[in-house]
Amino acid sequence: MQKNVAILGSTGSIGTQALDVIARHPERFRVTALAAGSRVEELAEQARRFGARLVSCAGEAGAAALRQVLGPEVRVASGAEGLLAVAAESGADVVVAATDGAVAFDAVFAAVERGTRIAVANKELIVAAGELLIAAAKRTGAEIVPVDSEHSALFQCLVGEPPERIATLILTASGGPFWTLPAERIAGASLADALRHPTWQMGTKNTVDSASLMNKGLEVIEASRLFGVPAERIAVLVHRTSVAHGFVVFSDGNVKAQLAPPDMRLPIGYALAYPDRLPDHSTMDPFVALGSAAGAGSFGLEFHRPDLDRFPCLGLAYRALRRGGTVPAALSAANEIAVQAFVRGKIRFGAIPEIVADVIGSAPDEPLSLASVRLADARAREEARAAVEARLAAPAK
Repeated sequence: MQKNVAILGSTGSIGTQALDVIARHPERFRVTALAAGSRVEELAEQARRFGARLVSCAGEAGAAALRQVLGPEVRVASGAEGLLAVAAESGADVVVAATDGAVAFDAVFAAVERGTRIAVANKELIVAAGELLIAAAKRTGAEIVPVDSEHSALFQCLVGEPPERIATLILTASGGPFWTLPAERIAGASLADALRHPTWQMGTKNTVDSASLMNKGLEVIEASRLFGVPAERIAVLVHRTSVAHGFVVFSDGNVKAQLAPPDMRLPIGYALAYPDRLPDHSTMDPFVALGSAAGAGSFGLEFHRPDLDRFPCLGLAYRALRRGGTVPAALSAANEIAVQAFVRGKIRFGAIPEIVADVIGSAPDEPLSLASVRLADARAREEARAAVEARLAAPAK
């Protein structure tokens, strides 16, 4: 039976790969609605190609351009109301939540209230408001299926398993481009250096976060929220080839792992088709199935413990998770502002964890609600921007 799919963030890395999966399986999926930011021309082309009847972009000027290009048969919206329409008014069976930041929080929650499956790839959403989202999904019967490769791995390993038998969740990290560098080299790294990811093709922010290991820290918080496991029972191992994506250690000592080539279309396809699997795999060569070369004679898996002294962002995420409440929201927001400043050349790479540490260090302990999450997010952004400006105003050493 064909599923209707709406995508929040359709022109980003996850959104475009989700459309790749859908294009390969037109008998399984139909695109009903698309939302993007400012890439209006790309959004219009997607809408034409996939026959979306509802599209939304960030601003009204872009919406006007879309109306002119797409004609009256396509409903065009913009801003927060447009995101809400795409998520909750498009008749979608699955909403792919692939935007960055907090822009689509209300839209995703509205879809959950309608019992819609959410294929979630928005780290900030789960980090800042995951407890609230999971509670709402349990109340309405909505399914939250993770798209991140590591959380998809854990999700797949846990299908059919009793939650009380989970001993430890293990997330793997590529280590990014700085894994072998000393701390002083990492602190002074350039943007070009940070974007040289060894295995994954991602957007700028996620690639920078991977270089600092903040990406993995946010994923630790996500894993805690998605699977109800505390910080002390979630571990990170660096695995440079990104073939083993996650492990679950059970109470009897058995360990399940999920392995696959580093291709985001695999967890995206699983989230769209769950509980089914798509018929995409044809090779009988086991090494090819794991992303190795055809005819290879050997294949190894190697793991390392992360160095929190060289990658302090990972430790900051654990600290935020243990404090709980709105502190993870402050962590995510401060990191987003610091990464933006680094990308724009305003601060050095090593200032990212410094700014985040200062912001979460002063963050108050508050009860969790959507209102308090928004307040914490706004306050952390303001404090992080002030920290960036202070560094710009400081005399060079």
